[in-house]
Amino acid sequence: MIRALGHEPIMTYNQTDFVKDRGAIEVQFGKYAFVAHDLFVKHLSFFVSDVIDVGIEILPMKSLEAEMSSGVPYYERDLLNVIRQGRGVPAVPLVLVGVKP
Repeated sequence: MIRALGHEPIMTYNQTDFVKDRGAIEVQFGKYAFVAHDLFVKHLSFFVSDVIDVGIEILPMKSLEAEMSSGVPYYERDLLNVIRQGRGVPAVPLVLVGVKP
């Protein structure tokens, strides 16, 4: 499609932490902005490509985040963000897992 419009595609790829039995697992203890990328780009891309049936995001809970450096995501905030988007957004089945100390 891109070439048909006279453009040269830029080859890219998405990489996830772990894929097994049609589930993709991302462990996100880094910056909070990367959680949205995982949920709305990585998991969705693998789902649409029929590589996975579910995306699993592992996050620190607020009690663990409080012991970490600034800018770290936490489960409770990202769960609320997903719920706030409404049913079907993102369009991939997700499991969010919170880890606490």
